[in-house]
Amino acid sequence: MEPAESINADGRCTDRRNWAGFWILGLCNNFAYVVMLSAAHDILTKEESKNATTSVIGNSSNGTNYDCNPVTTGAVLLADILPTLIIKFIAPVFIHKVPYGFRVLACVLVTVVSFLLVSFSSAMWQSILAQSCDHRLLCGSLTEFPACPRNVLEGWGSGTGGAGVAGALLYSGLIQAVAAPPAADRVGSAASDSGAFEQGLLKFMGPLALVYFAEYFINQGLLELLFFPDFFLSHADQYRWYQTIYQFGVFASRSSLRCVKIRRVWILTLLQVVNAGFLLLAVKFQFLPSAWLLFVIIFYEGLKEVCSVRHREFAMAASSVGDSFGIALAALAAFFVHQYFCSL
Repeated sequence: MEPAESINADGRCTDRRNWAGFWILGLCNNFAYVVMLSAAHDILTKEESKNATTSVIGNSSNGTNYDCNPVTTGAVLLADILPTLIIKFIAPVFIHKVPYGFRVLACVLVTVVSFLLVSFSSAMWQSILAQSCDHRLLCGSLTEFPACPRNVLEGWGSGTGGAGVAGALLYSGLIQAVAAPPAADRVGSAASDSGAFEQGLLKFMGPLALVYFAEYFINQGLLELLFFPDFFLSHADQYRWYQTIYQFGVFASRSSLRCVKIRRVWILTLLQVVNAGFLLLAVKFQFLPSAWLLFVIIFYEGLKEVCSVRHREFAMAASSVGDSFGIALAALAAFFVHQYFCSL
């Protein structure tokens, strides 16, 4: 019989391997998604420049300008999230019959195809359509297995946060390092009974949907309209680094599950809604003095990621649909906000 110390050491080693494995899976699951969202402004600007240059739209009432693409970056978000939402609704009917190896291979292939289609597209609709290749259904349901240690959810969450940092930082850093600013850059501004399941699902789904709505409404609806013409970064550069800094905040939040567990999720949801309201006013009245202050606000926004592991199965089920539903609503709202401010 092995000494107790060896058994404990083996157990800790297994826990670390599990944690690291799910961290890597979380990284792979979200990496391409983050790259696409970070590139949203560049994708739309590239397609626009092939056809015509949009003039600056002025707001004569307060002397400010909005630097607008013909289509909001919310279009890229909506194209990304709608297939995800549809698949999450229908996947429970058949997904358990599909081997995980095949799922991973399929996700890798559609991700590669998506990147290639965006890179070689010749029209805006082709670029946006390419986003619909869903690549975020890798391994989340693995964490729901009863034999799966609880700490793997912490590894998964931290890995998805790491994907945000890696994807956004890699894209922004490479673009900043190798690409010169555009010459014509515009100047301007599972439960034991059904009753418990339903209660638990609603308890998490509402706050998650709302907080993700607020976050993505900010990121894909408002940030493209917050441009500081006197800053040393161009409009496209500012947007890329907005996304990167946000992902650093998300990574810090998702990596703190072991240390900090939030029970009153509604508090963080309320704070995130306040962030969205504040930045909507900032777009309207242009009162933020510098991009540096906005960087701080965006990092704070990322820290407000909602995550609770008190009921793992409920949280996984709710986040699987709740986050996508909130994101889809945020993408739709971005269209209206973009249309309103860019038509002033």
